[in-house]
Amino acid sequence: MIDPHSIFLLVSALAAVLGLILLIAVFKLNPFIALLLSSLSLAVVAGMPLSTVVHSFETGVGGTLGHIAIVVALGTMLGKMMAESGAANQIAYTLIRLFGEKRIHWAMVVIGLVVGLPAFFEVGFVLLIPIAFTVARRTKTSLLMVGLPMVAGLSVVHGLVPPHPAALLAVTIYHADVGRTILYALIVGLPTAVIAGPLYAMFIAPRIKLPADNPMADQFVDHGSERSLPGIWLSLISVLFPVLLMLIGSWADAIAKPMSAVNQGLHLVGNDDMALLIGVLLSFITLGRMRGFSRETILRFSNECLAPTAAITLLVGAGGGFGRILQDSGVSQAIIAVALHSHVPLLLLAWLLAALMRLATGSATVAMTTAAGIVAPLALASTGVHPELLAIATGAGSLIFSHVNDGGFWLVKQYFNMTVAQTIETWSVCETIVSVAALLFTLALSCVV
Repeated sequence: MIDPHSIFLLVSALAAVLGLILLIAVFKLNPFIALLLSSLSLAVVAGMPLSTVVHSFETGVGGTLGHIAIVVALGTMLGKMMAESGAANQIAYTLIRLFGEKRIHWAMVVIGLVVGLPAFFEVGFVLLIPIAFTVARRTKTSLLMVGLPMVAGLSVVHGLVPPHPAALLAVTIYHADVGRTILYALIVGLPTAVIAGPLYAMFIAPRIKLPADNPMADQFVDHGSERSLPGIWLSLISVLFPVLLMLIGSWADAIAKPMSAVNQGLHLVGNDDMALLIGVLLSFITLGRMRGFSRETILRFSNECLAPTAAITLLVGAGGGFGRILQDSGVSQAIIAVALHSHVPLLLLAWLLAALMRLATGSATVAMTTAAGIVAPLALASTGVHPELLAIATGAGSLIFSHVNDGGFWLVKQYFNMTVAQTIETWSVCETIVSVAALLFTLALSCVV
């Protein structure tokens, strides 16, 4: 029997999310204010002690911004250097030549899969968004046609494919074999990325009209002529160097003895923030000084690109605050209780738990680790279910329907210059397609392995 209080908490959470969307979409309230009001209202209705309500929201904001603010700031600086030097244009020209203008959305899903492998979603996003802006401008294509395949590729590897840090956590908890998990994840992930990325973009992009002016895209200049651009290898090295450092960091334990000085050094340079910092400093040389920019000009670039990111980081932080209220008010525990009362197969249970935790907390990583921690003891006591498939199913569930409590939602909304409703129609649905398609492919794979 499910506790009536758990049902009350779930209904309250749903009402808070719907109220938030109403405040932003209908009453045109500032999204940060709307998030704050919805969070505080939910906390009071759920019965949280009044003395802890504001502190809980602040903790969520601080915990989220501690990572996101650094990533957005450094990623935007690197993006600005790529744009001002022409490196973003060079990569865009190369992709257009290789794939052709009519197939550029296929190029973007490929680059999303490759760049996203070692990096968290937000990191891959800020690295690639200048290229997406440039490709869309050059091909006179909707940003959604270019951007949705890119974020679909990033999202698939975030949730499904080791050695991505989030997917690797689930593999560790389930005691799954990393090699087999990678193989199965690619079998599941590649068709999933195709469906949620290029195919869905072809359907939805003509139906969504974006504003002609995009404040974020405007800071990434168009250099026109291809003759004066930096070489393709210099351009690729500049954007992929942080990705390489993150990949090395994920392999640190295999390269050097754990806890040794070399091992700790590799982990340090492979950290998201450190890798981006090193990448930015490198770009000041390769895309700055080597391109003839003075120190003063590089300083101006790195200063002026930060102003448009202020609203983004504030909204992402507020989304984290809303997610924290959902956890501290007991909504997350209520979701677990409801899911465990449903008698479903283990693969489906892993997906369901992760999906419900994702809806409650907004974090794919939190959803994945929480669900895996609950299901792992059940999996060890049963037979017939491959732990590799459990890891993939859990990852698939953790990606479902990104909404207002997810930092990625606001990142996509602001950079794509969409309304909340448009972001739900595009990004949220794209994430849901990734989640459901990956589950279906995983269930099909479980019948043949």
